Amino acid sequence: MSVSDDPFRWRVGLVGYGEVGQILAEDLRGKGVAVAMYDLKLGTDAGARMRRHAAEHGVQIASSHGLLAANVDLLISAVTASQAVPAAQACAGSVATGSFFLDFNSASPSAKIRAAGFVDGAGGRYVEGAVMTSVPPYRIRVPLLLGGPHAAALGPGLSALGFDAKLSSQKLGIASATKMCRSVMIKGLEAMVIESFTTARAWGVEDQVLASLQETFPGLRWDEQGSYFFRRVIEHGRRRAEEMLEAAQTVREAGLEPWSAGATAQRQAWVADLVERGVLGGEVGEKSAGRSNWRADADRILASADVAARRR
Repeated sequence: MSVSDDPFRWRVGLVGYGEVGQILAEDLRGKGVAVAMYDLKLGTDAGARMRRHAAEHGVQIASSHGLLAANVDLLISAVTASQAVPAAQACAGSVATGSFFLDFNSASPSAKIRAAGFVDGAGGRYVEGAVMTSVPPYRIRVPLLLGGPHAAALGPGLSALGFDAKLSSQKLGIASATKMCRSVMIKGLEAMVIESFTTARAWGVEDQVLASLQETFPGLRWDEQGSYFFRRVIEHGRRRAEEMLEAAQTVREAGLEPWSAGATAQRQAWVADLVERGVLGGEVGEKSAGRSNWRADADRILASADVAARRR
């Protein structure tokens, strides 16, 4: 297969059609690019919403990984961290020779290397992608590091389509190591804020804690930042927990015991469990007595059966 020199003539396939996949679809379709997608959840309630979104934006729906991979010039994999390697393996059997596979997933260097083995071994061109901040505010312009021997060939086409893509290294794993080390900090801070702020709320000292943090780190609006962290974890805790397991593996591969990353994965998964039980969720972003919503979420956590029992 010969990939056109004009990226606007590329057929783009999205493996995974959640928040990130839908944003990319909207922005690419807005530029007139042909887009198709496949998601394992197409047969579920979430899949019905995906189908409606695809229909609204002129995105073709494929019926399998294989049928998607066989008919596109660029595959973008945007699934959960645990599915990064299985998704690459599922596509590899049908990937068109010479087509690009951009792995957008938050996975460890070793996972990216395994995924590359499946794609490159089948004649595709695997490119490691490391998304360096939250996608929604930036959309297709989210800062993106590219890695691997095929990254330089894909980079100009991505830039033409509107991606903010920069070459990190021709060696696989470097871009993802950068992302994972950042995640230890950012996702770890999310987990610490949820733990600290909820505990402060339980003791009635949240105003004092916020004032102290503001004095020590005056550049951050801690009340607003706390609400943002609570909201992101409530919305995406399960995905974040999987990412932090990959971050923990990255730390382990460096020869360290991932105490912080492992604990962060547990806290993120714990929040996801509360969401699934109906303790958290609902009106994300609601205000409580004119204050930011993290207090309402903290109160829900403290009122939940498990936490309330421990406090008695």
